[in-house]
Amino acid sequence: MIPAALLFDLDGTLLDSDPLHVSVFSDMLRAEGHIVDKAFYLANVHGRLNTDVFSELMPRADAKTMDIAKEAEFRRRLILDPLPPTAGLVDLLAKAAVEGIPCAVVTNACRLNADAMLKTLGLSNRFAAVITSDDCAQGKPDPAPYLAGAAALGVPAHICVAFEDSPTGLRSAHDAGCTVVGMTSSLNPANLRAHGAHLTINDFTDPALADLLDAETGALS
Repeated sequence: MIPAALLFDLDGTLLDSDPLHVSVFSDMLRAEGHIVDKAFYLANVHGRLNTDVFSELMPRADAKTMDIAKEAEFRRRLILDPLPPTAGLVDLLAKAAVEGIPCAVVTNACRLNADAMLKTLGLSNRFAAVITSDDCAQGKPDPAPYLAGAAALGVPAHICVAFEDSPTGLRSAHDAGCTVVGMTSSLNPANLRAHGAHLTINDFTDPALADLLDAETGALS
């Protein structure tokens, strides 16, 4: 399968940002009696919109205000200790550019966060489109974000490959009609497949990804 486009989630897919998110949520939710470790984060936060999380876990607070504060603190910590891109990502993007295959980011993160993360990765100019929570009336797990990403690149979603790591993101990409590649940054392969992944990989150097992308013509190999 030679895809019309590559659509990438951001957190947990382009970079392993989940530990940083866990740290910030842990500090913010402690006052409500929540002990936020990785298991709690995966069960209650991972892949969801912040406003939904805060409405549920901090019902006495203003969810939008908490959302803004949380992401500002995330960006502050990210700048202090930038994170590297997922292994193989830079090479994959370079090969896609050579082959003329457009790439987009599709994320539930806000625009400020997306811009900050792409800047720290040195990838601000490597994507033809960046779809954020600011751009869609419905976030993941609704298919709207991935449909918007494909539309921004001028291609139908059903001939795109999407890379995802969260249950909500996997469902969003799957329901949009994409071929979905699950990243094992947070979930194991069985869980990724249960939520809609057609293929699972550890990172972008995984040989299984090359087999998917260049089975017939060798493009992107």
